[in-house]
Amino acid sequence: MKFKFYFRKTSFKKDLDSARLLLLEIEKYKPANFLEVGVYQGVTSRNVCETLNKIHKNNFKFIGIDFFEDRNIDLDNKEMTVKHNKLSNPFKHLLFNLILKKDLNSLKSVKGLLKKFGKSVELLKGSSDIQLPKVDLQNIDFVFLDGGHSYETVSNDLKIITSKLKKNKIIICDDYDQVEYGVKRAVDELKEKVSEIINLNDRLVKIVV
Repeated sequence: MKFKFYFRKTSFKKDLDSARLLLLEIEKYKPANFLEVGVYQGVTSRNVCETLNKIHKNNFKFIGIDFFEDRNIDLDNKEMTVKHNKLSNPFKHLLFNLILKKDLNSLKSVKGLLKKFGKSVELLKGSSDIQLPKVDLQNIDFVFLDGGHSYETVSNDLKIITSKLKKNKIIICDDYDQVEYGVKRAVDELKEKVSEIINLNDRLVKIVV
């Protein structure tokens, strides 16, 4: 499937190969119940839902977790979280932020982007350590983990997820190659605790529970 941007920010903007690779993994495993930690403006979420819808004809479940903060919230840099919603494209900044007054990071905005999928989508606002325990992880088939990037956050997220996910289910972690963050360290510590860890490319790593 073609990865689309929907006039929004995404870290996949300059890395379409990784974006397509994620969608190919979804097409390969055909998960009916999908969890994304770190939704941001919903671009990956929309592409994932389009792929799941193509496979399951609206008979799927997508759960997304994020802070969904507005542009006035100043979050911790070590988590690699965008601090505000200023768009780099001047036309988009004028249209969304000044004319439409539309905060693309907000829960309302992301819900609007995903509204065509109706009750198949559930969005949870808050930190992953609070929201992950609320998810019935035993029913989740596939996780895309792209939330906070500090070692502490990634390690805690993976601990919660791997303790509940059933055997042979899939976790894909983003930004494994970014040495200044804690993704690689947290993932590598799982080598003796999971079935398999596979580098899909420099950026994406797949964990088979």
